[in-house]
Amino acid sequence: MKNADHLTGITTTGTPHLGNYVGAIRPAIESSREANRQCYYFLADYHAIIKCQDPARIRQSALEVAATWIALGLDTDTSIFYRQTDIPEIPELTWILTCMTAKGLMNRAHAYKAAVADNEAAGRKDLDKEITMGLFSYPILMAADILMFNARKVPVGRDQIQHLEMTRDIAGRFNHQFGEHFILPEAVVDETTAVLAGLDGRKMSKSYNNTIPLFETEKKLRKLIMKIKTNSLAPEEPKDPETCTLFAIYKAFATREETAAMAARYREGIGWGTMKQELFEYLNEVLKGPREMYNELIKSPGDIDAVLKKGAIRAREYSVPMLDKIKKAIGIQAL
Repeated sequence: MKNADHLTGITTTGTPHLGNYVGAIRPAIESSREANRQCYYFLADYHAIIKCQDPARIRQSALEVAATWIALGLDTDTSIFYRQTDIPEIPELTWILTCMTAKGLMNRAHAYKAAVADNEAAGRKDLDKEITMGLFSYPILMAADILMFNARKVPVGRDQIQHLEMTRDIAGRFNHQFGEHFILPEAVVDETTAVLAGLDGRKMSKSYNNTIPLFETEKKLRKLIMKIKTNSLAPEEPKDPETCTLFAIYKAFATREETAAMAARYREGIGWGTMKQELFEYLNEVLKGPREMYNELIKSPGDIDAVLKKGAIRAREYSVPMLDKIKKAIGIQAL
């Protein structure tokens, strides 16, 4: 089994939305179609329990995420699509890497520092209050996800670049101590990828409860689009497309020619009601086919599970011998 040219993890804590599709799912699926490229995609359910202790939510999210990627065209025969928890070698490697990782490195992790800052701002004496070891050390789990398959490139958002740097530090330290076993991965940040705003104008995120789920019913999709925040300009007044959430969503799905034509209509003074209706109709048409497939997949969780199990079997063709090699390097082997 070939190591990963590209590796992407998807945390199973929420329902996939338009922002996820534009920012991560679509570019990842497009990348998977490139010739001679082995891509690994996994449901990061060990990562999910760091912030979510709702078993039903994690299970439902795993189902929704897997169905979404398959419905949107991920070829699970050419790509390796698996659940993190189906690869027992990953937590084993996590422990090995934990023993090689300096605590000072983890002290500098953005998520940990932000949690400490929140406690400080709240006036708490214990600056580590309610901070779990999962939150503190999850960059090591992320490193294990990547190094397990010697991934060369890892597509990430800007907020994840630090974790790739930490992964390189951890791998470099291991290689220095035990010999060259790990490839130092590269972060891939696509500057052209759009970051969509949500219903309230802030970045579309489940944290803000402002998302538009990808596969809502037609009725709910229209209702959500009608709720998107706009300004009070009258229909006849010229509008700036570059500052409008509606236009940004339209642009993320439309062709270059369609986008240019819509920008012209903005400058001519399109009404908000008209724009919202046209955005709904456009998105609904684009999502209609994948939505039907998604709804069929959701009804057959056993079929999705079988796809993930098949992916795990393929992934373990690499992870089992890789872990055996790492364990021998550190002195753990038959006597």
